[in-house]
Amino acid sequence: MSSEAVLTVRLVRSFEHRNFKPVVFSGVNLDQTVQEFIQFVKNEVSMRAGLPPPFKNFGYDTMKIIHQAHGAKTNELVMSLEDDDKLILQDGLTLRAAGIANETELAFFRKEDYKLFKANPQPAWW
Repeated sequence: MSSEAVLTVRLVRSFEHRNFKPVVFSGVNLDQTVQEFIQFVKNEVSMRAGLPPPFKNFGYDTMKIIHQAHGAKTNELVMSLEDDDKLILQDGLTLRAAGIANETELAFFRKEDYKLFKANPQPAWW
C-alpha cells in the first residue's frame, strides 16, 4: 500500500451560497497527522497562484471526507450533512487511520459556518 496519494480538497467559503473551489494535492503522505495536513493545506492555499484572495485568507479549521474513489457520491452540492462522527477528520490520527486513501475528496471549511448551515440547510436564494 502506497504512503502517497492524490487528494482533492474542496475549499468551502460559504455553505449558504454554495461557494467553493477544489484544489488538487499530489504526493500527499498518508502517514502524516490530520493536524500536519491541515497546516500544510493552509500554507499551500495561502501561496497558491490562481486562487482568489477570499479563498486564500479564509479561516478554515475542519476537514470532512466527501467522497472516496469508486464510492457513491452525495446529492448535496457542497457536501453531505450526514455521518459527521465518521467523516470529520479527528486530530491525533494519521490520514490513513482517518480513512483517507488515494483519490479521496475532502471538504475544508470553518466548523462554526457548518454548524449554522446544518441547523438550517437552505441555500441563500430560497
